[in-house]
Amino acid sequence: MLTIVITAVVTLIVVLVISNLSTGEKKIEHNIERLYRSDDPQFVRSMSLLLGPPVTSGNRFEVLVNGDRIFPSMLDGIRSAQHTITFETFIYWSGEIGEQVASALAEKARAGVAVHVLLDWVGSSKMDHRYLKMLSDAGAEVFRFHKPHWTGLGRMNDRTHRKLLVIDGRIGFTGGVGIAPEWTGNAEDPKHWRDTHFRIAGPAVGHMQAVFMDNWIKASGNVLHGPHYFPEIPPCGEGVAHMFSSSPYGGSDDMQLMYLMAITAATDTIHLASAYFVPDKLTINAIVEAARRGVKVQVLTPGQRIDTHTVREASRACWGDLLRAGVEMYEYQPTMFHCKLLVVDEYLVSVGSTNFDSRSFKLNDEANLNIYDRDFAKQQTAIFANDLTKSQRITLEDWLHRSTKEKLIEKVAALLDSQL
Repeated sequence: MLTIVITAVVTLIVVLVISNLSTGEKKIEHNIERLYRSDDPQFVRSMSLLLGPPVTSGNRFEVLVNGDRIFPSMLDGIRSAQHTITFETFIYWSGEIGEQVASALAEKARAGVAVHVLLDWVGSSKMDHRYLKMLSDAGAEVFRFHKPHWTGLGRMNDRTHRKLLVIDGRIGFTGGVGIAPEWTGNAEDPKHWRDTHFRIAGPAVGHMQAVFMDNWIKASGNVLHGPHYFPEIPPCGEGVAHMFSSSPYGGSDDMQLMYLMAITAATDTIHLASAYFVPDKLTINAIVEAARRGVKVQVLTPGQRIDTHTVREASRACWGDLLRAGVEMYEYQPTMFHCKLLVVDEYLVSVGSTNFDSRSFKLNDEANLNIYDRDFAKQQTAIFANDLTKSQRITLEDWLHRSTKEKLIEKVAALLDSQL
């Protein structure tokens, strides 16, 4: 009898491990054929129709660089709410900024604004429980995404990595920022990270709200709708954009598909900033092909100041083909570099929560905003160029002559690629 019980327990553990390490749906297996350039109208048409909601015009965008600009703008947005606030984030830790955000949300809830907060269970594990009580006592609805439960143990590796804040269905914020002390300040020292967030106004905010509702319904079972959540939004600018999402249980390949299509259409330049850059072979091939046809490719990643050294080692292990093809690889030096940005041909700008790795492409719930605007793209390229001045370029010769110890560590780290 004991043998049967042990066998059953071991079998259950194996099943749970396999289900949690699984990367969801069948992945993209083949290179995407280059049929058009990024300046061909077919590029936007294909991106729009393949990745979810069609592009919308009439949007306005503002870039917010580092915490000193990001958090005041987000807090002003929360305090301006008249009807609804929807907020989804991965990281929410204790600290002064966590207290400020919780207090602002609670204040609006007490004033009668409908406040809905969705926190990832893993990402909010360091959150002071006082904040949760503060919010619930004020009347805000708070749910934690994929909290462990025996009925859903196979979903424990599916985390919501999305960063979305929507005010009255009219103003939205997205980017790379979590709610923690590390994101405050101005990247002035290793304790304050370099990151970028974006404020959006216009019809594309409706797309952001719809992405929030996707996980809100899964977590709460409640459907939020009506004019306070999805108002009619008149044009407020000239920007063209659309928001789309991915999840291992629906459209898991959408993020990688977007990157592959954008890289394949690139003609002149690709600027890629990634906090966690661990591309698979298919994506490496697409970048290499772009470089070989004359596209100038620059990739910016964290240097030695990184929160997860395993990711850096796994990343560096796959740089060989990229460097041989002429891709310029840079490591940011002053502090942890947490930006997530793709700019193609100074036209397409893709921002949001997605990292350039298998975890974002296959395992996490992610959301990105694609902006098709040359002036905005040039602004992002200028910020990227400024970051390069604080970075160290890693040449092919540097990479080939790294230490034997480093090469060994990289090989071990690369074995974990599918989970990084």
